[in-house]
Amino acid sequence: MDSSLTVVILAAGLGTRMKSKKAKVLHRAGGRTLVEHVMHSALALAPAERIFVVTGHQADRVEETLRPLGVGFFRQTEQKGTGHALRMGEETLKRLPGRLIVLYGDTPLLSESTLRALLARHEESGASATVVTTRLDDPTGYGRIVVDQAGRIRAIVEQKAATPEQLAIREINSGIYCFDAPRLWAHIGEISTNNPAGEYYLTDMIEIFRRHSLDAVTLRVDDPSELLGINSRLELAEVDRILRDRKTRELMLEGVTIEKPETVTIDARARIGRDTTIGPFTQILGSTVIGEDCTVGACSIVSDSQIADGVEILPFTSIHASTVETGAHIGPYARLRVDNHVEAGAHIGNFVELKKTRLGAGAKAMHLAYLGDAEIGEKSNIGAGTITCNYDGKKKSKTKIGKRVFVGSNSTLVAPVTLEDESYVAAGSAITHDVPSDALALGRSRQVNKDGYAKKLRDRG
Repeated sequence: MDSSLTVVILAAGLGTRMKSKKAKVLHRAGGRTLVEHVMHSALALAPAERIFVVTGHQADRVEETLRPLGVGFFRQTEQKGTGHALRMGEETLKRLPGRLIVLYGDTPLLSESTLRALLARHEESGASATVVTTRLDDPTGYGRIVVDQAGRIRAIVEQKAATPEQLAIREINSGIYCFDAPRLWAHIGEISTNNPAGEYYLTDMIEIFRRHSLDAVTLRVDDPSELLGINSRLELAEVDRILRDRKTRELMLEGVTIEKPETVTIDARARIGRDTTIGPFTQILGSTVIGEDCTVGACSIVSDSQIADGVEILPFTSIHASTVETGAHIGPYARLRVDNHVEAGAHIGNFVELKKTRLGAGAKAMHLAYLGDAEIGEKSNIGAGTITCNYDGKKKSKTKIGKRVFVGSNSTLVAPVTLEDESYVAAGSAITHDVPSDALALGRSRQVNKDGYAKKLRDRG
């Protein structure tokens, strides 16, 4: 962390080529918004109080996304180029000494290591500016970097203004800069709008520095994809693929088994422990944490949940915003909707749904049940087809089931209701009153058989 470094992220544009009502930097790839990826790299280098974001289109939404990180904001209500964007914070920024890096909110692949290399290059060169560049097989459309024999930048020439010799140059400008901050603010007012767009471009600072006998140098990045900015949904999909490939490779190198990793979706914030196996077509989303020695079966979705060690999640299971303790078994085809807590060794079987429910240690609900707004004690057994009727049309009520309770199949528990420890509920019962400990509750009418009546019905037809 460098307390003498300032980072400014330009994120004011709408991104018209995205064909979207949403600001470009708020589109998601790899489980984060584009600007969050850039911010993640910036926070590895500089303290939050020295990181600033220039917002414009949908400024409120962009700022709402990033404000919890403790960074600052400047607003560019009218977009007049990169130089104009940086000057939106001039009064604040010019009071901060040291170096200033300019990044863009739509370049999510830029790595922390590249930014560290940028700082190192800037320091060792003593230059007033360092420009991140790369070489492209087809540099069409990009500004070309013209350097002298000592490696200092002579000019950045835009495509339309380039000579045939300059068009043959493959080294291009990424638009990412590291500046000596005092020198930048001393001369930034010299940027003009003498260009076809009539805007203020930071690119002009290189020529301005040359006029004042101040050097600018390059940091060449070998992997051009790091500098890829997002301008279309096609590019967004490609970046998402790259980020997710990075994540699965990182996890596999750390000891996680991922079957058919090209089919698996794992968000950037997710963490998975050693010797856990992730099945094909699985999605691990949001801030999910999965412990060691777990299995997550094929086509399961786990989002924003905490999964302890040794948990088995069978195929086609959905878990959201829930906690699962050690050794629990869930699925297949189970659904934990939200705010559930499954204690150690509990079993949840196929087509069982939980919502805001705590299932005690060693408890079981193995088939075709709905358990909502419920507390279920340890080693209780919930029979197939059981439902907690937790909503009366106006409010939600709670079902409380004690320890070692047996609930027979196809039972209906009408909340609010309590089943005390070691009570029994007969199959097919509708329970509307509390059941005392050790009692058997039957909530069904007596069976009546009418001899010969079925034959009479058949003969009628």
